[in-house]
Amino acid sequence: MKLLHHHAEGPVTAPPLLLGPSLGTSYALWDKVAPELSITHRVVRWDLPGHGGSAPGLIEAGATVGDLADLVLALADSLGIERFAYAGVSLGGAVGLHLAVHRPERLASLAAVCSSAHFNGAGPWRERAALVRREGLAGLADGADARWLTSGFTVPRLVRDHRDADPGAYAACCDALAAFDLRDRLPEIGVPTLLVAGRADPATPPAHLREIADAVPDATLVELPGASHLAPAQRPEAVLAALRSHLGAPAGRGMEVRREVLGDTHVDRAQARQTPFTARFQDFISRYAWGEIWTDPTLSRRERSMITLTALVAHGHYDELAMHVRAARRNGLTPEEIGAVLLQTAVYCGVPAANSAFATAQRVLAEEDSAAG
Repeated sequence: MKLLHHHAEGPVTAPPLLLGPSLGTSYALWDKVAPELSITHRVVRWDLPGHGGSAPGLIEAGATVGDLADLVLALADSLGIERFAYAGVSLGGAVGLHLAVHRPERLASLAAVCSSAHFNGAGPWRERAALVRREGLAGLADGADARWLTSGFTVPRLVRDHRDADPGAYAACCDALAAFDLRDRLPEIGVPTLLVAGRADPATPPAHLREIADAVPDATLVELPGASHLAPAQRPEAVLAALRSHLGAPAGRGMEVRREVLGDTHVDRAQARQTPFTARFQDFISRYAWGEIWTDPTLSRRERSMITLTALVAHGHYDELAMHVRAARRNGLTPEEIGAVLLQTAVYCGVPAANSAFATAQRVLAEEDSAAG
């Protein structure tokens, strides 16, 4: 089976994020955003059929947004990606909305950028499809900047992609937009949802995004001044900030994991000692260490405890070691397993370091036994 042309970047073990394009563009639409997102995510950008590097034959006349969503799922399956965050622009956003309604088990979160739950009725899109099938894309490409961007702004690469797209595949995408209307299904969306509107967008004006935000439970709406339809190309910093906030593990989840691993007593004591001077550091720990690293499912908490014990011995952080011996017990390690980890450190970190570590661990385990008795 042929797959959508795509570009992947970022660590293979990082949380996956799929990025969808607007009609007439390629994955280059995300050029100024995707590399930054790839620091924390495995970012996969894809091209619509007949656009960029995707084969025109992946889509036929009379196609639906559901057909495009199936192609995206096939791509994810080929990459071994079961569940993913998704962000898409315009038609790419419609694909995300379809997935959120029809295949919610595949989505971790959704961001619809300059998109809509409907695209102003079927008539204009059927007319555009007929025009493109008859005359090709040159005329539409000449007017792309006016439809996509504010006056005086252009992205030559995207205009070229529009001109070079396959007319038949482009028209089939117009068929999909003509048939798309999810307004009645929006309240069913249960994944965390971000809507990003360009205030100067004539194609999907802010009212379209507000309509989605009002219907989807707990959705977040961001309106960008100075942005038209291709906001990731025109206002990449603003789109990046909105997506980072949306995709980042919230401090609340980090605090939850921190309490599960370290215990309420320790965390309550740390919070009680917090001052304005240390507040940002405490927030950093909750968001980054506990909200991103310890929540990553690649390693189990038992494995993370073993690694953490070893690192603390290697650097001689014995106060922290005591805390993480308790955490290791909470994460399911037996005293024998903790001893085996510390014995391993004697080989690779040195006997004196392991000697101090055993003393610390023995004290903590004795305190636990005493408290249990």
